[in-house]
Amino acid sequence: MKPLLSRPSPTVVTAPDRPTLDDPSLRSTWSHRAWIASGCTTVLISLAKAITGAGESHRWLEPALAGLVGYILADLGSGVYHWGIDNYGSASTPIFGTQIEAFQGHHKWPWTITRRQFANNLHALARAVTFTVLPIDLACNDPVFHGFVCVCSGCIMFSQQFHSWAHTTKSRLPPLVVALQDMGLLVSRSQHAAHHHQPYNNNYCIVSGIWNEFLDQLMVFEALEMILFFKLGVRPRSWSEPNSDWTEETKSIPSQIAAN
Repeated sequence: MKPLLSRPSPTVVTAPDRPTLDDPSLRSTWSHRAWIASGCTTVLISLAKAITGAGESHRWLEPALAGLVGYILADLGSGVYHWGIDNYGSASTPIFGTQIEAFQGHHKWPWTITRRQFANNLHALARAVTFTVLPIDLACNDPVFHGFVCVCSGCIMFSQQFHSWAHTTKSRLPPLVVALQDMGLLVSRSQHAAHHHQPYNNNYCIVSGIWNEFLDQLMVFEALEMILFFKLGVRPRSWSEPNSDWTEETKSIPSQIAAN
Protein backbone atom coordinates (compact mmCIF):
# COMPACT_ATOMS: atom_id res chain seq x y z
CA MET A 1 0.00 0.00 0.00
CA LYS A 2 1.47 3.36 -1.02
CA PRO A 3 1.87 6.05 1.61
CA LEU A 4 -0.84 8.70 1.47
CA LEU A 5 1.68 11.52 1.06
CA SER A 6 2.97 10.14 -2.24
CA ARG A 7 -0.37 9.85 -4.01
CA PRO A 8 -1.41 13.25 -5.38
CA SER A 9 0.81 15.23 -7.73
CA PRO A 10 1.35 18.97 -7.42
CA THR A 11 -0.02 21.33 -10.02
CA VAL A 12 2.71 22.28 -12.46
CA VAL A 13 2.78 25.82 -13.78
CA THR A 14 4.82 26.51 -16.88
CA ALA A 15 6.46 29.91 -16.82
CA PRO A 16 5.99 32.16 -19.86
CA ASP A 17 8.73 32.68 -22.41
CA ARG A 18 11.81 34.55 -21.25
CA PRO A 19 11.10 38.31 -21.37
CA THR A 20 13.45 40.96 -22.72
CA LEU A 21 14.26 44.38 -21.32
CA ASP A 22 11.88 46.06 -23.78
CA ASP A 23 9.22 43.35 -23.62
CA PRO A 24 5.76 44.81 -24.37
CA SER A 25 4.31 42.76 -21.51
CA LEU A 26 6.23 44.96 -19.06
CA ARG A 27 4.73 48.20 -20.35
CA SER A 28 1.70 50.03 -19.00
CA THR A 29 -1.41 50.48 -21.12
CA TRP A 30 -4.13 53.11 -20.84
CA SER A 31 -6.45 50.56 -19.25
CA HIS A 32 -3.78 49.84 -16.64
CA ARG A 33 -3.50 53.55 -15.89
CA ALA A 34 -7.28 53.88 -15.69
CA TRP A 35 -7.45 51.17 -13.03
CA ILE A 36 -4.66 52.85 -11.08
CA ALA A 37 -6.57 56.14 -11.21
CA SER A 38 -9.80 54.50 -10.03
CA GLY A 39 -8.06 52.55 -7.28
CA CYS A 40 -6.24 55.62 -5.97
CA THR A 41 -9.47 57.64 -6.13
CA THR A 42 -11.42 55.18 -4.00
CA VAL A 43 -8.58 55.00 -1.44
CA LEU A 44 -8.29 58.81 -1.29
CA ILE A 45 -12.05 59.15 -0.81
CA SER A 46 -11.82 56.73 2.10
CA LEU A 47 -8.89 58.67 3.53
CA ALA A 48 -10.78 61.96 3.18
CA LYS A 49 -13.80 60.48 4.99
CA ALA A 50 -11.53 59.26 7.78
CA ILE A 51 -9.92 62.69 8.20
CA THR A 52 -13.10 64.78 7.92
CA GLY A 53 -15.04 62.43 10.17
CA ALA A 54 -12.28 62.46 12.78
CA GLY A 55 -12.16 66.26 12.64
CA GLU A 56 -15.92 66.64 13.03
CA SER A 57 -16.11 64.15 15.90
CA HIS A 58 -12.78 65.17 17.48
CA ARG A 59 -11.84 61.47 17.53
CA TRP A 60 -8.33 61.22 16.14
CA LEU A 61 -6.90 58.33 18.15
CA GLU A 62 -9.37 55.65 17.06
CA PRO A 63 -9.00 56.25 13.28
CA ALA A 64 -5.21 56.37 13.68
CA LEU A 65 -5.19 53.07 15.57
CA ALA A 66 -7.54 51.57 12.98
CA GLY A 67 -5.09 52.65 10.28
CA LEU A 68 -2.26 50.94 12.15
CA VAL A 69 -4.30 47.74 12.31
CA GLY A 70 -4.99 48.06 8.59
CA TYR A 71 -1.26 48.40 7.87
CA ILE A 72 -0.44 45.32 9.95
CA LEU A 73 -3.21 43.18 8.45
CA ALA A 74 -2.33 44.26 4.90
CA ASP A 75 1.08 42.63 5.36
CA LEU A 76 -0.56 39.44 6.61
CA GLY A 77 -3.04 39.49 3.73
CA SER A 78 -0.24 39.92 1.18
CA GLY A 79 1.50 36.87 2.63
CA VAL A 80 -1.58 34.65 2.56
CA TYR A 81 -2.38 35.67 -1.01
CA HIS A 82 1.24 35.27 -2.15
CA TRP A 83 1.40 31.81 -0.54
CA GLY A 84 -1.82 30.76 -2.25
CA ILE A 85 -0.92 31.74 -5.80
CA ASP A 86 2.66 30.47 -5.41
CA ASN A 87 1.51 27.00 -4.41
CA TYR A 88 -1.90 26.31 -5.93
CA GLY A 89 -3.68 26.58 -9.25
CA SER A 90 -2.41 27.15 -12.77
CA ALA A 91 -2.71 29.56 -15.68
CA SER A 92 -6.15 28.11 -16.41
CA THR A 93 -7.49 28.80 -12.90
CA PRO A 94 -10.52 31.13 -13.12
CA ILE A 95 -9.93 34.75 -11.99
CA PHE A 96 -6.45 34.11 -10.58
CA GLY A 97 -4.85 32.25 -13.49
CA THR A 98 -3.00 35.19 -15.03
CA GLN A 99 -1.57 36.18 -11.64
CA ILE A 100 -0.48 32.62 -10.89
CA GLU A 101 1.31 32.45 -14.23
CA ALA A 102 2.88 35.88 -13.70
CA PHE A 103 4.17 35.01 -10.23
CA GLN A 104 5.74 31.79 -11.47
CA GLY A 105 7.37 33.73 -14.28
CA HIS A 106 8.62 36.14 -11.63
CA HIS A 107 10.24 33.24 -9.75
CA LYS A 108 12.22 32.34 -12.83
CA TRP A 109 13.10 35.92 -13.76
CA PRO A 110 12.86 38.02 -10.56
CA TRP A 111 14.52 41.00 -12.25
CA THR A 112 11.47 41.57 -14.47
CA ILE A 113 9.49 43.15 -11.63
CA THR A 114 12.02 45.99 -11.49
CA ARG A 115 11.46 46.65 -15.20
CA ARG A 116 7.67 46.60 -15.13
CA GLN A 117 6.16 50.02 -15.54
CA PHE A 118 4.24 51.33 -12.55
CA ALA A 119 0.66 50.85 -13.76
CA ASN A 120 1.50 47.51 -15.38
CA ASN A 121 2.71 46.22 -12.01
CA LEU A 122 -0.19 47.50 -9.90
CA HIS A 123 -3.30 47.51 -12.10
CA ALA A 124 -4.66 44.09 -11.05
CA LEU A 125 -4.60 45.03 -7.38
CA ALA A 126 -5.98 48.49 -8.18
CA ARG A 127 -8.93 46.86 -9.93
CA ALA A 128 -9.64 44.66 -6.90
CA VAL A 129 -9.36 47.66 -4.57
CA THR A 130 -11.76 49.66 -6.74
CA PHE A 131 -14.48 47.02 -6.60
CA THR A 132 -13.98 46.50 -2.87
CA VAL A 133 -13.57 50.04 -1.57
CA LEU A 134 -16.02 51.92 -3.83
CA PRO A 135 -19.14 50.35 -2.21
CA ILE A 136 -17.67 51.13 1.22
CA ASP A 137 -17.11 54.77 0.19
CA LEU A 138 -20.73 55.02 -0.92
CA ALA A 139 -22.30 53.24 2.05
CA CYS A 140 -20.21 54.20 5.08
CA ASN A 141 -19.09 57.42 6.78
CA ASP A 142 -17.56 56.03 9.97
CA PRO A 143 -14.09 57.62 10.35
CA VAL A 144 -12.73 54.69 12.34
CA PHE A 145 -13.74 52.15 9.73
CA HIS A 146 -12.40 54.35 6.95
CA GLY A 147 -9.15 54.75 8.88
CA PHE A 148 -8.75 51.01 8.60
CA VAL A 149 -10.00 50.73 5.01
CA CYS A 150 -7.86 53.47 3.47
CA VAL A 151 -4.58 52.26 4.97
CA CYS A 152 -5.23 48.55 4.45
CA SER A 153 -6.46 48.91 0.86
CA GLY A 154 -3.71 51.40 0.03
CA CYS A 155 -1.00 49.08 1.31
CA ILE A 156 -2.50 46.14 -0.56
CA MET A 157 -2.75 48.11 -3.80
CA PHE A 158 0.86 49.29 -3.56
CA SER A 159 2.23 45.98 -2.23
CA GLN A 160 3.53 45.06 -5.68
CA GLN A 161 5.48 48.32 -5.76
CA PHE A 162 6.95 47.49 -2.34
CA HIS A 163 7.74 44.06 -3.80
CA SER A 164 9.49 45.68 -6.75
CA TRP A 165 11.58 47.86 -4.43
CA ALA A 166 12.58 44.71 -2.52
CA HIS A 167 14.18 43.47 -5.76
CA THR A 168 15.96 46.75 -6.45
CA THR A 169 19.45 47.60 -5.24
CA LYS A 170 19.67 50.46 -2.75
CA SER A 171 21.71 52.56 -5.17
CA ARG A 172 18.69 52.71 -7.49
CA LEU A 173 16.09 53.46 -4.81
CA PRO A 174 14.97 56.89 -3.55
CA PRO A 175 16.54 57.68 -0.14
CA LEU A 176 13.09 57.73 1.51
CA VAL A 177 12.36 54.18 0.35
CA VAL A 178 15.75 52.98 1.62
CA ALA A 179 15.06 54.64 4.97
CA LEU A 180 11.63 52.98 5.25
CA GLN A 181 13.15 49.59 4.41
CA ASP A 182 15.91 50.07 6.98
CA MET A 183 13.29 50.99 9.60
CA GLY A 184 11.33 47.82 8.81
CA LEU A 185 8.29 49.74 7.58
CA LEU A 186 8.67 48.32 4.07
CA VAL A 187 9.90 44.85 3.17
CA SER A 188 13.63 44.95 2.44
CA ARG A 189 15.74 43.36 -0.27
CA SER A 190 17.67 41.22 2.23
CA GLN A 191 14.50 39.91 3.88
CA HIS A 192 12.66 39.11 0.67
CA ALA A 193 15.71 37.46 -0.93
CA ALA A 194 15.12 34.34 1.20
CA HIS A 195 11.83 33.76 -0.59
CA HIS A 196 13.68 33.17 -3.87
CA HIS A 197 15.96 30.46 -2.48
CA GLN A 198 15.26 26.91 -1.40
CA PRO A 199 13.04 25.69 0.12
CA TYR A 200 10.88 28.43 -1.49
CA ASN A 201 8.28 28.27 1.29
CA ASN A 202 8.93 31.30 3.49
CA ASN A 203 8.95 35.11 3.61
CA TYR A 204 5.71 35.45 1.66
CA CYS A 205 4.64 38.81 3.12
CA ILE A 206 5.57 41.77 0.91
CA VAL A 207 4.23 44.96 2.55
CA SER A 208 6.45 45.36 5.61
CA GLY A 209 7.42 41.72 6.17
CA ILE A 210 6.65 42.02 9.89
CA TRP A 211 4.64 38.78 9.82
CA ASN A 212 7.28 36.69 8.07
CA GLU A 213 9.29 35.56 11.08
CA PHE A 214 6.17 34.74 13.10
CA LEU A 215 4.51 32.77 10.30
CA ASP A 216 7.70 30.92 9.36
CA GLN A 217 8.74 29.99 12.91
CA LEU A 218 5.28 28.65 13.74
CA MET A 219 5.09 26.93 10.34
CA VAL A 220 1.62 28.37 9.76
CA PHE A 221 1.62 27.89 6.00
CA GLU A 222 3.00 24.36 6.35
CA ALA A 223 0.08 23.57 8.69
CA LEU A 224 -2.41 25.00 6.19
CA GLU A 225 -0.80 22.94 3.44
CA MET A 226 -1.23 19.76 5.48
CA ILE A 227 -4.88 20.57 6.15
CA LEU A 228 -5.56 21.19 2.46
CA PHE A 229 -3.70 18.04 1.52
CA PHE A 230 -5.57 15.74 3.89
CA LYS A 231 -8.94 17.38 3.21
CA LEU A 232 -8.68 17.90 -0.56
CA GLY A 233 -5.72 15.77 -1.63
CA VAL A 234 -3.94 18.78 -3.19
CA ARG A 235 -0.19 19.17 -2.79
CA PRO A 236 1.48 22.61 -2.86
CA ARG A 237 4.29 23.22 -5.30
CA SER A 238 6.71 23.91 -2.45
CA TRP A 239 6.60 20.22 -1.43
CA SER A 240 8.22 19.07 -4.63
CA GLU A 241 11.73 19.43 -5.96
CA PRO A 242 11.68 22.85 -7.62
CA ASN A 243 10.75 22.63 -11.27
CA SER A 244 13.09 24.30 -13.76
CA ASP A 245 10.07 26.02 -15.28
CA TRP A 246 9.72 28.29 -12.27
CA THR A 247 13.05 28.41 -10.40
CA GLU A 248 15.34 31.33 -11.09
CA GLU A 249 17.24 31.27 -14.37
CA THR A 250 20.34 33.12 -13.19
CA LYS A 251 22.31 32.53 -16.37
CA SER A 252 19.79 34.54 -18.36
CA ILE A 253 19.92 37.73 -16.30
CA PRO A 254 20.66 40.60 -18.68
CA SER A 255 24.02 42.22 -18.11
CA GLN A 256 22.34 45.59 -17.59
CA ILE A 257 20.43 44.16 -14.59
CA ALA A 258 23.25 42.12 -13.12
CA ALA A 259 25.52 45.14 -13.11
CA ASN A 260 23.21 47.08 -10.77
